[in-house]
Amino acid sequence: MTAVANQAGFRGLRAIAGVFALSLVGLTVAPAAYAGGHYGAKAADIVDTAVAAGSFNTLVAAVKAAGLVDALKAPGPLTVFAPTDAAFAKLPAGTVDDLLKPANQEKLKAILLYHVVSGKVMSTDLKGTVKPATLEGQTLTIVASASGVTVNGAKVEKADIAASNGVIHVIDTVLLPPAKK
Repeated sequence: MTAVANQAGFRGLRAIAGVFALSLVGLTVAPAAYAGGHYGAKAADIVDTAVAAGSFNTLVAAVKAAGLVDALKAPGPLTVFAPTDAAFAKLPAGTVDDLLKPANQEKLKAILLYHVVSGKVMSTDLKGTVKPATLEGQTLTIVASASGVTVNGAKVEKADIAASNGVIHVIDTVLLPPAKK
């Protein structure tokens, strides 16, 4: 079982209180009824899951600065294409600091909402090319092929990270919405 989990991209398989859990990107993925080490405990929402991962510090700071914490903690379901800290670091120098300024809150909000799709889209649901509408109002181009999944050209590094209110897919690039006409 461990070899199969490792081949699927999981770091390891371990037993926690008799429940098998998979470790992915520093997260523990266990059955929904088993969260935080207690049966019946509430599974972490999208924001708390991102915080726990430790590789989304810039994204979490941006979500807070944009005033979107409550929206991403809402019941959902939502699908979030989450850029890592390394993805934000690829932006031109000073871009993140500029976006985090209160004067740019609406621009930051639009960029972040461009990473969110209503509904729970699992990687197994994807075939070929799909163009879902984002909460920002424009569409993404998601391409699923034998070589993997891309979102507007950004590579999905890890898929299907479950949260109580949706799913997170880790991407290697920050998605910037095209200018509205």
